[in-house]
Amino acid sequence: MPEILSSFDPLIREWFTARFVTPTEPQELGWPLIAAGEHTLISAPTGSGKTLAAFLIAIDRLVRMARAGELENSTQVVYVSPLKALSNDIQRNLETPLAEIAALAAERGLPFPNIRTAVRTGDTPAGERQRMIRHAPHILVTTPEAVDLLRAVRRDSAKFEKGAVASHDPLNLAGIVVASTGNAAPDTLVARTA
Repeated sequence: MPEILSSFDPLIREWFTARFVTPTEPQELGWPLIAAGEHTLISAPTGSGKTLAAFLIAIDRLVRMARAGELENSTQVVYVSPLKALSNDIQRNLETPLAEIAALAAERGLPFPNIRTAVRTGDTPAGERQRMIRHAPHILVTTPEAVDLLRAVRRDSAKFEKGAVASHDPLNLAGIVVASTGNAAPDTLVARTA
């Protein structure tokens, strides 16, 4: 087992090694920096694991917070991605890992927290937006356009202001992401954890 995986919760580590065996280079180089709260730019080809690099750190943190009784009803992670990439990003790098890790926990007889996720775009219906305010997702996936909408509604933005951010698009989020990717290539990921 690669040494880099020893920093993950044992359940997360077991899931990862069963699923992938070894991390990709972007994951090995990105994980220590993301975990340390550094602004991290990962530039690598599509399919190289850069999105999972950010999500797995986030999932690991949320699991640890839940076990310590510190997982609040607030958004801890904001993931910003262009609309066209949302479906694949969510299914492949968030919903599938969460479901598989939860199944592994159940198989082992271990408790696993209910890590809430939600997608918020400009087209999200009002009822769904209200549910997000009452029961904030721990991981909020959104588009650059929806970030402005979220920040404009004070009660929405208060729920995710302290969240860590992973951005898959070269943009400036006016204070949500401390550093912009500027002229980054399309296959980049910027991550920062709190």
